[in-house]
Amino acid sequence: MAPHDLDAVLLRALIRKRLGSAAAADTAGVIAGDHHLNPGADDRQPGRILRDAAVLVPIVARPQGLTVLFTKRAEDLPHHPGQVAFPGGRVDAEDADHAAAALRETHEETGIAPQHISVEGTLERYETGTGFAIVPVVGIVQPGFALNVNPSEVAAVFEVPFGFLMNPDNHQRHSAEWRGARREYFAMPYQGHYIWGATAGMIVNLYRRLFA
Repeated sequence: MAPHDLDAVLLRALIRKRLGSAAAADTAGVIAGDHHLNPGADDRQPGRILRDAAVLVPIVARPQGLTVLFTKRAEDLPHHPGQVAFPGGRVDAEDADHAAAALRETHEETGIAPQHISVEGTLERYETGTGFAIVPVVGIVQPGFALNVNPSEVAAVFEVPFGFLMNPDNHQRHSAEWRGARREYFAMPYQGHYIWGATAGMIVNLYRRLFA
């Protein structure tokens, strides 16, 4: 079934089938991190300690079609300022698991309360060149939530059609100079928003797990 044909009920069933425990061992084609596209420029240090983090991949069940919600990070943040991201952050000691951390961070950043979100599955851990090990938590968000954006963390919130993101024709490969080497990364420009890097890599992983 094509992504644009899915509603929330069908998507929930697909996620549980493709991201459930029976399918968890099938990681063929999954992108493990920023280094994945750049094996010749992999500068990860042996024994490095990664900071444990979680993000929510919030798929909004709009009546007119599924969308995915993103944030644009505040410009004065120490990590990834001004970039498009999923809501999320570090896993704290009081968080029961990665899903709890993702829900807490989503509430803190956007005001979307956990009762509007149904957690359906998780994707594989994604390592970033900036030292984070991120677990993407996939959730379906019911409309009717109220946004209450935290301006110290988030500059803007916007949504992109799920079908656009799940179309491999929109999974562009871009490159830039970083730390003295040319690095490739995925990018998905959409109506003036530049979705790229780790966030785009996680989207590609979601597509590959659900549809490829």
